[in-house]
Amino acid sequence: MAHRIERINSLIRREISELLQREVKDPRLDSSLLTVTSVETSLDLKYARVFVSSLSGEAEKEKTLVALAAASGFLRRELTRSIRLRYTPELSFHWDDSIERGNRILTLLDQVLPQDE
Repeated sequence: MAHRIERINSLIRREISELLQREVKDPRLDSSLLTVTSVETSLDLKYARVFVSSLSGEAEKEKTLVALAAASGFLRRELTRSIRLRYTPELSFHWDDSIERGNRILTLLDQVLPQDE
């Protein structure tokens, strides 16, 4: 069962990424800088948490999440057309700050570890 969920998560992530690049025409979204990092679907396939990240960083975070929430109905309808599942999950968008956390850890490590000259 877990392998099936992983395949569905990967498929949903790929489809949403393509839809954001090709179909969504919201001026609040800069789709060239927006990345869908992962999708976590509930076991009953009724809910999906979509994690996104952007190169624009924290400055555009709220505007991006509001625009994605507004586009969630459209994205769900398009997923229904492209993916054949019994239920198309309801989409909720969340900010993925793993890139920022990784950069912060690298900065702290650089400060602690001596530099080789």
